[in-house]
Amino acid sequence: MFYDNGFFMGGMHGIWWIFWLVLIGVIVFYGWGRSSERRRGSRETPHEVLRRRLASGEITTEQYEQRKSLLDRDGGGQA
Repeated sequence: MFYDNGFFMGGMHGIWWIFWLVLIGVIVFYGWGRSSERRRGSRETPHEVLRRRLASGEITTEQYEQRKSLLDRDGGGQA
């Protein structure tokens, strides 16, 4: 009456494998997406960083001009 030739238990075992594979796939997919975003964000040139800091008010116009002239003199960051 309760004997099903192992079909039910085998089916449940297969469902658990699918569940874990999907879960690992989702974690890996989102993990790789996040790390590539961080890499792209860190590719700012020194000139871009300087402009962003001026725009946000972290540095004054005089500090911007001084640092920009140093970068231009050293050739730092212009692609």
